[in-house]
Amino acid sequence: MGRRTAWASFIAFLFIASLALGVLVASRLLESDAAAVAIVDRLVHATRAFLYMAVASLVGFGAVVAALPAFDLVREGVLGLGGGNPLLSLAVAVNILAGITGSASGGMSIALSTLGATYMEMAAAAGISPEALHRITAIATGGLDSLPHNGAVVTLLSICRLSHREAYGDLAMVAVVFPLAALVVAILAASLLGSF
Repeated sequence: MGRRTAWASFIAFLFIASLALGVLVASRLLESDAAAVAIVDRLVHATRAFLYMAVASLVGFGAVVAALPAFDLVREGVLGLGGGNPLLSLAVAVNILAGITGSASGGMSIALSTLGATYMEMAAAAGISPEALHRITAIATGGLDSLPHNGAVVTLLSICRLSHREAYGDLAMVAVVFPLAALVVAILAASLLGSF
């Protein structure tokens, strides 16, 4: 992970923490409830704008990735996984993309924007409900997104003054291994029941 990515993660963390601190200070310092409500409302709108920009950048990144000639090979490879089970194939696709981007929402956004319609067709043909696809997608985002290059992992370890060597084993158990085990159970339940 490059220094720029680490700094971008740190700056995003500081921005959100500053907004939260601003809400606390404004609510305690201002005597007028109307003024406090106005400041909090502006902070909420600023936070929403920041989140919309983050989502837009992920969608744009997904469009760029999907336009690459190599993505066709990745697409065909991922769609071929799972022995015809769209739940397994979708879980692998979301996990791989979340691992590459270091972001759960990034992996899900790219997978659904580039492969979503295909998975809906595969699920309909296999008799799997869209609800089950949704649940598997949501659960699958919480696996490989927390690899060592993830911005939140780097920021957490930096704030705690721990190295990856000292602390990542515990993080990996909680944020990678257990979510992947839960994903396996969810895929089995959805495959056997069609929905859950």
